[in-house]
This record gives sequence, C-alpha cells and structure tokens, in this order.
Amino acid sequence: MASASRSVSVKDVAAAAGVSVGTVSNVLNRPEKVSPTTLAHVTAVIDRLGFIRNDAARQLRAGSNRAVGMVVLDVANPFFTDVARGVEESLAEVGRPLILGNSGQDPDRERTYLDLFEEQRVSGLLVSPVGSVLPRLRRLRDRGTAVVVVDRRVEGQEFSFVAVDDLRGGRLAAQHLLDRGHRRLAFVGGPAEITQVELRLRGAREEVDAVDGATLRFVETDTMDAGAGRRGAEELLALPAEERPDAIFAANDLVALGVLQALTLAGLRVPEDVAIIGYDDIDFAASAAIPLSSVRQPREQLGAVAAELLLARIEDPHGPVTEVVLEPTLVVRRSTGG
Repeated sequence: MASASRSVSVKDVAAAAGVSVGTVSNVLNRPEKVSPTTLAHVTAVIDRLGFIRNDAARQLRAGSNRAVGMVVLDVANPFFTDVARGVEESLAEVGRPLILGNSGQDPDRERTYLDLFEEQRVSGLLVSPVGSVLPRLRRLRDRGTAVVVVDRRVEGQEFSFVAVDDLRGGRLAAQHLLDRGHRRLAFVGGPAEITQVELRLRGAREEVDAVDGATLRFVETDTMDAGAGRRGAEELLALPAEERPDAIFAANDLVALGVLQALTLAGLRVPEDVAIIGYDDIDFAASAAIPLSSVRQPREQLGAVAAELLLARIEDPHGPVTEVVLEPTLVVRRSTGG
C-alpha cells in the first residue's frame, strides 16, 4: 500500500502492477487498446491502491476542461434549482459535468466565481448576472471561454441568451389584479438594479397607468427571499389604512410567501382583504397554506435551452448569436380569489 502521506500516482500503479506507465495510461484513457487480462489486472491494482485520477491536471495540461460552469443569482430559490436541473440533464447527455456557483445576488461573489471558473478553464459559462457584468463576460469570451447569459436579455447581439419575457410577465400579474377589481396595487421586490425585477415592475406599471384611478406603490427590498417579503409587507402594514394596497404583486414566489406570512400574522385575510400574486410558480406556491397565484416561468426548459445554446457556442465559437425569449403564463389560485 502506498504511503497515506501522499496521493497514489500512475507510477505507483505501474510499479505495483508490474506494467509500464504507458499501459496504465491506456487503461485509464484508451482501454480498448489493452488486452482484457491486463485491463482486469491493472484495474484491480487501481482499486486496491485507491488511485484517483487527476482529471483537473490532465485537462489543464490539454488546455481545456469538459466541465461547464454556471453562476446563478440565488441557489436557495427553487426557481434556479430547477433551471440548473434542466442544464445538468442536457449536459449529462453529452458527458459534460456542471459546476454550480451561487452569487447570492452579490456582485463581488459573482466576480469571484467567474475568476475561479476561468482559472479552471471550463469549456463554457452560463451566467445569470447580478448587475452590469457584460465587460467581464466580454473579456472571458475574448480569451476563449464560451458564454451564454441565462434568465436575462442582452442587447446588441453580443451574447447568446435565453430569457423569459418578464415585461409581459409583469403585465400579466397586474392585469389579473386589475381585472379582479383591485386599484391600490403594490410591488414588493428588489434590488431594482436586477434586470428581472426592473422589467416585471415596468410591465406592471404600464398596465396600472392605463387604468383610471389605479395606483402602484413600489416597496424595494434588498434581497429576493421570504424575509424580504415579510419586511416589505410590514412596511405596507405601517401605512394608514386608506393608503394600504388591496393587492400585492411580489417579484418572486419566495417574496410572496413572506408577504403572505406577514399579512396572516397581522390578522388580514387573503384574498378578501389583500390579494397576492407571485412570480416563478415554484412548487411551494401551490402547496402554501393559501395557494399562491403566480406567473409561471418554464424553468427546466429555460435550463435545457441554455445548455443547448452553450454547446453550440463551444462547438462553433464564431457562429451566430442566438436569442431565445420564452413566454410566461398566468396561474390563478386562491390567493387572488381563484
């Protein structure tokens, strides 16, 4: 047995098996070139010694890595988990592993992951950006890393992207609330610089502005989780009764669940006193104590398309930029009277 103080090397395996280093290399990389007897013998020695091949080093020497890196806004949000699942399943079909990084809506952490993935020389990157990250993505692309943007549009045909039409999603949510007779609407979510938040809010405002007597109050939050929803709802509950909204559009379902909890604890009835609609239609939306209406995004399809676009960029770095925009749909449940 090799010393526990260091890793078992290919040379150790070759010495223990009584074969050349080249034979061990063939067993690991080109087993079809080795006789069945030798293959079985060397494999048994590999198992006995506990040899672990260093794929990272091998790929770095070759100047590439088959792995794909992905940076998402918030891995705690089931929306991004489902998107990543769609990516992973598509990549698995072509033998490419996925390495996931969570920016946590923090630009500094996002930069750290982008630097790390470049150092690892991943073959491609999928990024759901926090803010203005395009200059960094341009540098990555110009140095040979395939890049596709996920869940956000990119103007100017610089990068392939796949996104959902968040402007339309915002319109769908506000239109639904207005059609139910609500006129004092609030939008809870943020930060505002997140493109998806800005577009959903803009879409809602366009619908509200088209209806006489309707208003929309924006309660900006610093994150997009249930805690932010609770804080946003508490801010609204502190308003005079005549200024409180009769309907709330939350920037995502986690925020909506926090809003729902705060309103319920305050003794308000949903939807009789205040209607609530979320965004994403994660599984928790349907299973909430009061099932949430939501704007559904095709999450796993989003991930599958992102993987397809990235594989195309890896195959042909100078091929045409592809822009895919998927359509959201309205799902009506009890929280808005459904």
